[in-house]
Amino acid sequence: MKTRIRELRARYNMTQEELARRVGVRRETIVFLEKGKYSPSLRLAYRIARVFNVRIEDVFIFEDEDFQME
Repeated sequence: MKTRIRELRARYNMTQEELARRVGVRRETIVFLEKGKYSPSLRLAYRIARVFNVRIEDVFIFEDEDFQME
């Protein structure tokens, strides 16, 4: 799963530490999310989207070759 977290943080001039604090996780979690090495719970995805005032789909890009929306 790809994310736009780094891009959104830059737009809001926010550090990984600040985002982590605002959504209630450790900074390492934000690092792993940004690198695509961790898939967030729905609750965490919602919290991150709310911080940036965007939809979850605007933060997380789900890429699955077997899944096609019609």
